[in-house]
Amino acid sequence: MDKPPTNTVALLSGGIAGTAVDVSLFPLDTVKTRLQSQQGFFKAGGFRGIYAGIGPAVLGSAPGAALFFCTYELTKSVGSNYVPAPILHMVGASIGEVTACLIRVPVEVVKQRAQAGRQPSSLIFRETLRREGFRGFYRGYLSTVVREIPFSLIQFPLWEFMKSTWSKREGKPIEAWQSSICGAISGGISAGLTTPLDVAKTRIMLAEHGSQTARGNIPNVLKEIWRTEGTKKLFSGIVPRVMWISIGGAIFLGAYEKSKITMMKMYS
Repeated sequence: MDKPPTNTVALLSGGIAGTAVDVSLFPLDTVKTRLQSQQGFFKAGGFRGIYAGIGPAVLGSAPGAALFFCTYELTKSVGSNYVPAPILHMVGASIGEVTACLIRVPVEVVKQRAQAGRQPSSLIFRETLRREGFRGFYRGYLSTVVREIPFSLIQFPLWEFMKSTWSKREGKPIEAWQSSICGAISGGISAGLTTPLDVAKTRIMLAEHGSQTARGNIPNVLKEIWRTEGTKKLFSGIVPRVMWISIGGAIFLGAYEKSKITMMKMYS
């Protein structure tokens, strides 16, 4: 069994992994957001301004991912003697997501509005604060958590299981590149299955302030999309989402594992 990382190692490794994946795959995320926008892909900007909103994404990547992995690894460490591994990974990932979303959601709100509206992030920040107050930055918090928890409930137990199986087969802890492959497969599967929740989250964050959609009732948003736009729209953006998260899972979990292994060797 791998030696668990310290909180410092988990924090730093998570920060490196989060920044690496968000910066490298930002254009795909922009395409996915515009595909899911109610105004449609081309009206939302098409392929123009593909890096709109990258500022808040860069600022929020490191602390959000760092907080997630610190919480995830701490939960695994505390519960390892009491809870079966798959359940522990689910619980750890869920707690990690709820915590990380405290940073991730305000970043997502500004980023997605910049991606869909092609306005400077600083202007969107000021406008959101003026019109909606501080609470405006947490619009979509619940829908993000509702999307992220099912995603992580699938991805992280699957990732850990694949790593463990590969490690047992080789008789030694796996390398970072192997963790990367496991991350790509588990991320792609999770992304495809949770696309409707991602569509609902995007609609809620982009909705006009005070509208029915902006209230954040996920079942109602999903029902309205299905009723007015059809089942196909619930899976809009699935191709770039699966591509983005498969590649992202490889970069994110591979970078995390590489950073973790390197730092643990340095501090041992």
